[in-house]
Amino acid sequence: MNMREFSKLAGLSPYTLRYYEKIGLLQQVHRNSSGHRDYTNKDLQWVEFVTRLKDTGMPLAEIQQYATLRERGTSTVLARQTLLEQHKDNLKAHIELQQQHLAMLEDKINLYKANKVS
Repeated sequence: MNMREFSKLAGLSPYTLRYYEKIGLLQQVHRNSSGHRDYTNKDLQWVEFVTRLKDTGMPLAEIQQYATLRERGTSTVLARQTLLEQHKDNLKAHIELQQQHLAMLEDKINLYKANKVS
């Protein structure tokens, strides 16, 4: 699929996709006989995973590290697993903190509703 189709399906701008290619997150993108990028469903699955990692707060440097390990093949599976497990632990801690913040806000809102106090 061409850049426009891929961009739409991935939910990312062509600029972002080119940037991902430049920094090594999208590697070995196939080009057609005219030299235009020709993305595959595998590329789409990868970009969706990268987007999910970003959305869960993984720093771009760690995503790049994961991508580098992925390109090296199956010998890096344990290292990739470790990286994802560390991110999972960080994400759980972040969620717990956000739940504490939410509970505090709910308490304050309920206080306002019950007493109309500042």
